This record gives sequence, C-alpha cells and structure tokens, in this order.
Amino acid sequence: MDQQASSRLRVFLADDHPVVLSGMKALVADDPGLEVVGEANDGPNALRRATELRPDVAVLDLSMPGLNGIEVARKFLAACPDCRVLVLTVHEDGAYLRQLLDLGVAGYVLKRSATEELIRGIHAVGTGGIYLDPAIAGRAIGRATTHPHHGEEHNAVSELSTREIEVLRLAAIGHSNKTIAAKLQIGAKSVETYKARGMAKLGFHNRVEVVRFALSMGWLSDP
Repeated sequence: MDQQASSRLRVFLADDHPVVLSGMKALVADDPGLEVVGEANDGPNALRRATELRPDVAVLDLSMPGLNGIEVARKFLAACPDCRVLVLTVHEDGAYLRQLLDLGVAGYVLKRSATEELIRGIHAVGTGGIYLDPAIAGRAIGRATTHPHHGEEHNAVSELSTREIEVLRLAAIGHSNKTIAAKLQIGAKSVETYKARGMAKLGFHNRVEVVRFALSMGWLSDP
C-alpha cells in the first residue's frame, strides 16, 4: 500500500435510500483523501459491517429500517469507541442533535445540505474534530444548556486547571476516557477526576453542555 492510500480516511456509509447512498459514494470517491471501505442499507447490517470494518468515520442515516441510526451509533461507539460517527438526517430538531452529542457522535449533517457539507464534515470528524451543520448548530447548541451567558463562561474558564481544560476539550470532541488517558499519558481514573472536577467548576451536568462550552471557547477549531 502506498503512502497516499494509507493516509486516506477510511469511510463507511449507511443509508436505506439507494440514490442517497450512491450520491454519498460519488462524493467520497471524488476526494483523494477519502476511501469508501463499506456500505449498508439497513440498521442491523450497518452495525455489523461497521463493527467488523472499524472505519475512521462511519456516516449513518438516522432513519434506517431494522435499527435506527441512533441505536446503530450507540452500539457501534460502544464496540468501537475510537471510531468517529457522523450522522446524516432530514431532522432539524435540536433534540436529535443533543441526544446524539450525548452519545458521542462527532458530526451532524442535514441531507438537504449534504452536497456542500458532507465531505467537510467527514474530514473534520476524521481528524479529531466536531462538525455540526451550520443550519442547525447555533440553534441546537444554544438551547442545550442552562448557562447561556458567554461572558460568565469565559470568566469560569479561569477557574479550570490546564489539565481540566485538556480533558474537557478531548471529551467534548468525543474521545473516550481510555483514549484521553493515552493521549495525555495519565490514568483513566485521573481522567474521570479531572472531568468531574472541571464540570463541577463550570456547573455542567452532561456532555452537551461541555460541547457547547468548548465550541464557544474555540477549543474545537483546531483538533
């Protein structure tokens, strides 16, 4: 395998509409930095194939027969916590986004803007970032917290230690405690402690609040 091929992001695609699936494959195939390694057109097959292939990025339709995209994402991330998931959906309700962010999904792209946003989203999440469709990001994240005052949040960050910031940033991106521990060369228990301490200082209770805060601080712009 040549160096260029080995550096490509391995992408798995799942959608129950053949035309949409074909369109996604064409978009991915047209990008020299991406490689389609598998596909599926229903939930059970998507879960089985993605778990077997362990792609860098799994692009999942939220509405698939047999097992919906939320359940596929939940079970896939449990089996492959170091893989990244980007969901593709027609749903613009922020409740879906908040639920998926809590699961550890790293990207959310609306089908109506997939032609412009899908490839950008795959690259963003595949290199460790978070990608939220611009059409929904501000509205959904803005409602995902009971702490809407950005000035207060920016003041609160001064209370965090450097290690707490590092842990919260990596958690917001979607990394598991085990991965964070390896990246920072500390124990998994220490990761839990830093995360809990940082969230307590900020008054946060879930990952969605951490993601919103990380976005507002610019922590996710340079993964």
